[in-house]
Amino acid sequence: MFKRNAIYGVIIAASSINLAHAQLEEVIVTATKTASSTQDIPIAVTALGEESLQQLGISDFSDYLIHLPGVTAGGGGPGTNTIYIRGVASTTPNLTTSGVAGLAPNVAFYLDEQPLTQPGRNLDVYAADLNRIEVLKGPQGTLFGASSQAGTVRMITNKPDPSAFSGKLKMGAAYTPEGDPSHNVEGVVNIPIADNMAVRAVVYVDNQGGYIDNVAGTETTRQSARFQAGGFQEGADLSAVDFRESNNSSKTEDNFNEVSYSGFRLSGLWDINDDWTLLLGVAQQSIDSEGVFYQDPELEELEVSRYENDTLDDDFENYNWTLTGRMGTLDLLYTGAYTERESQSQVDYTDYLNVGQYIPYYICDYSVSYPGDAAPAGTCYAPNLFIKSYVKSEVQTHEFRISTDQSGRLRGLGGVFYSDMELREDNQFTYPNRNKILAADGVTVGWGPNFSAQPSSARDPGQWSPDVSFRNDVLRTDKQLGVFGELNFDISDQFTLTAGARWYDIEVDLKGSAASSFGNLGSTESNNSGQNLDELFSGENDVAKTDGVIGKVSLTWTPNQDQLYYVTWSEGYRPGFLNRPGGRTAPDGSYTVPFAADTDEVTNYEFGWKLDLLDDTLRFNGDIFFVDITDLQVGIFDTSITNLFFADNAADAEVKGVEGEFTWLPQFSTGLTVSGGFSLLDTEVTDSFVTSFVREGDSLPFAPEVQATLNGRYEWDVASGRLAHVMGFVSYSDKVNTDIVAANSIELDSWYLLGVTAGLSDDQWTAELYVENLTDERAEISGNAIFNVSRVTVARPRTIGLRFAYDF
Repeated sequence: MFKRNAIYGVIIAASSINLAHAQLEEVIVTATKTASSTQDIPIAVTALGEESLQQLGISDFSDYLIHLPGVTAGGGGPGTNTIYIRGVASTTPNLTTSGVAGLAPNVAFYLDEQPLTQPGRNLDVYAADLNRIEVLKGPQGTLFGASSQAGTVRMITNKPDPSAFSGKLKMGAAYTPEGDPSHNVEGVVNIPIADNMAVRAVVYVDNQGGYIDNVAGTETTRQSARFQAGGFQEGADLSAVDFRESNNSSKTEDNFNEVSYSGFRLSGLWDINDDWTLLLGVAQQSIDSEGVFYQDPELEELEVSRYENDTLDDDFENYNWTLTGRMGTLDLLYTGAYTERESQSQVDYTDYLNVGQYIPYYICDYSVSYPGDAAPAGTCYAPNLFIKSYVKSEVQTHEFRISTDQSGRLRGLGGVFYSDMELREDNQFTYPNRNKILAADGVTVGWGPNFSAQPSSARDPGQWSPDVSFRNDVLRTDKQLGVFGELNFDISDQFTLTAGARWYDIEVDLKGSAASSFGNLGSTESNNSGQNLDELFSGENDVAKTDGVIGKVSLTWTPNQDQLYYVTWSEGYRPGFLNRPGGRTAPDGSYTVPFAADTDEVTNYEFGWKLDLLDDTLRFNGDIFFVDITDLQVGIFDTSITNLFFADNAADAEVKGVEGEFTWLPQFSTGLTVSGGFSLLDTEVTDSFVTSFVREGDSLPFAPEVQATLNGRYEWDVASGRLAHVMGFVSYSDKVNTDIVAANSIELDSWYLLGVTAGLSDDQWTAELYVENLTDERAEISGNAIFNVSRVTVARPRTIGLRFAYDF
């Protein structure tokens, strides 16, 4: 098989150029857990190198998604997003149910060798001092595990370098005419300690100004689902009920969705001898945000009405270690990590009125909640509803792998992976005006502890706050064990056969309670209207167990060093899931919530190509694929059954697609680089097992039929050793639906985003002026209608900024 001469110590962007030779450079990735050129591996992989990341101004999760066709995300802002690849998606969880009730993501997220994938939403890691971002499309489970069902995203950091002292300072400021200003600073230093030791540190702060306005509005309990079509009291004469208004006049604010990222990363490298190296690292990050990052389509652009404060403090710490070495012809690696994430948030829950059948029980007089006639009289107090949420996860991972000499005709890689996650969640659903009802009825305020016979599974075994009406107090554990391996055999100089497999064993368990304080007015006894998960998940329902074997076979043809073609069959999976409301039944008896959702699986068939053409001035990579999805896990919210989210294996589906990317160095204009990519998808639900929620024939959510990007950059000499540049890009996405559950879905419009950059640089510094979202497009990048009202997340309005980088 043909091999390329690559400089393994230097990873450069796919769009970068060599002005002297005007030829494409190699991009080295570790997508196969060995260092290889992207052009030498039979995987659909996109790599944004360090130079591309800087040129495109990529700093956080939302930035790099815009430049990756075939990759989308659901969620509502920083720290809340879930990644989707190739349209393999079903449901995006609400922030307040993103932990213990969250499905395992089907795209794995890695920081170097450390998997950081968590239920419901991924860590939003700031892109500071990164060497590259790798996106591996299609199932990667034979090498990367359970959540690699649809693909894997890897953020690869720069490592300590013992050869020289170096550093970098980056800073920027930006002005958003329809919002508040932003500013950021990042510092990096690399310090050799000896010929074989070095440390590297990065510190960053990024304050991003808001652009969503919280405008005046009113709400009353009259809007509760209980009084609407299909509600329990539909058609009742409510003219004698005094519906008090929630009024947010004291909370209105322009540009109220501010967010800041701050953190550091410290790593140390020790070359123990010629064969062994130890790498240690620690990282810490905090995200502090206020407000929401979506608009209400019923109001003006960039406007929403919120009645309680929305805040999020999302912190994580990561400790990791990697030992690499060689014994004879074998390369060995052991890597481990411990990650702790703590998220505290308050979320305005007033939108829940639209689906909450039981809200009047808590904030209306007894005569209204339980009318004795068709014309009740009484008071429904202002429906100021919010949730205080505490989520803490602790994850430890360990991986040991061995690889043979990669220059041999037969090459192998195998290993063992283990992870243990504990996720504790305490959600307190709070209705502040209920105390007025209690006082009016002569009831002493006070609530019993949450199942006082047993300690809290989350953090607080004490009394509930008097305003708390419902509480989730749950411990979720996920344990995974996997044994994996791949073999590559060169049948001839041109053909290579790859075969891989993974055996996995996974257990998911829930402990704690999901309980209401209704019916316990003034009681000091344990809650009697709740759900003890320790009792629910016992016996045959003890844990959700998943085990099995998946495989992969790929045949690669390399007719010469500039062409590679491959065909691949591969499988992927994600773990099963326990349902807190297991056993609940629809009023008409047509549906019963299962105690557990089983594994859902994908089978991927793919033909791909990697081409370097026109004397290495044009690179064109692409693939055609078909994905068969069986027993797709779907998150469902239906208050006629239960007021808790639950999951079921609701459907089979399929995805057909074509995707590609190119980089072109036109010979008629030295210094010009043109690059881009596209994704064409056709998705369909082929069979629905729960037709009351999922419709056969519908498209999968967050699966645009067309996505495309185009980027042009021109560089020229303006003085000795100094370059000027201009760059422009455009990204386009077709319209999408936001949920596979028809009742919870809305359609997002198609959009395009334009950006331009101009600047000067030399060997040490770069200064740039840029404009993002040049046309001020309201690009609808995410959204939901879980509470029967549309909420649409839009891209940041037009932003003008300056950024400066200095290497020393």
